[in-house]
Amino acid sequence: MMKKILLALLAIAVLGAGYLWLKKDSIVEEFNRERAEDAVVYREAGLEFGRTHDQQECLDEALQEFDTQCTGFSCTVRYGKFLNACLETASDSATFCDNVPAYQDEKTEEEKVWARETCWDRDIRGEGCRVLLRQQQYFCTNNPSQQARLTDSTAAGE
Repeated sequence: MMKKILLALLAIAVLGAGYLWLKKDSIVEEFNRERAEDAVVYREAGLEFGRTHDQQECLDEALQEFDTQCTGFSCTVRYGKFLNACLETASDSATFCDNVPAYQDEKTEEEKVWARETCWDRDIRGEGCRVLLRQQQYFCTNNPSQQARLTDSTAAGE
């Protein structure tokens, strides 16, 4: 009797795996379509929010929404799209890049500590907070209007 049950379970597992394998292209296609639609929605929301807010408010909103609405990789991507778009249209914040370490491809220990402590200070859970702060670093390092401030605040700290 036990053998029959095990064989039935094995057959169900094989049939399920076969079905998923046959449908994998449509499943992946659907997943990618949903992510692309999300990207457009969150980008538009970011552009709209940025038109009436400054850079610091964009970051604050992205982190708050990330913290209260969801967690995980997809959520981080959504609010990353929001933040990047928001920063495009937001007014400058005089202190947005103060004490933000310069972006580097390979994270230094200083950058890791800064991101971790910034997230802890805001009481935000999840790795996504650090990823969003990485975007702040990138923006501050690569945005001409912010580079002088980043350099000035770094030089002042030395």
